[in-house]
Amino acid sequence: MSTPTTRAPRTALMRGLGRGVEWEFDRVTFDRSFSRNVVAKLLSERAEHGGWELDRVQIGHDGKRRVVLRRKIIRAVRTA
Repeated sequence: MSTPTTRAPRTALMRGLGRGVEWEFDRVTFDRSFSRNVVAKLLSERAEHGGWELDRVQIGHDGKRRVVLRRKIIRAVRTA
């Protein structure tokens, strides 16, 4: 089995979905050789340790799973 293809999160993949809420997005592609259980396990580990949540999954005609993960960007606010 090959390893999943991932890109580093880019600031270009940020968008606001409300007042004061910004999201960071990461795209991950899994080859068709990965079973559904393996993909679920890899994504749950990524969510647990990186704070990511599932945004969307798209399965192509070639069997590749294209997954978009997201996490909130928390901006620090100065108090003084």
